[in-house]
Amino acid sequence: MEDETWLTAREAAELTGVSIVTVYSWVRRGHLNVEGLDHRGQKLFRHLDVARAEKATRTKAKRVMVPAD
Repeated sequence: MEDETWLTAREAAELTGVSIVTVYSWVRRGHLNVEGLDHRGQKLFRHLDVARAEKATRTKAKRVMVPAD
């Protein structure tokens, strides 16, 4: 679809606050699919898929924000 937002691995990492290694870990584990390549050959991901992968892995890890005292 033309109205979708596409992200490189670096952009996906910056958006979600994780490392690029983590983004590629999501790909390896099947949480995130590479949907294409940009003009420089960089892998592209759909914005919505990145958000879903982040949510799934953070929920699974049950990470909880604890307020600092």
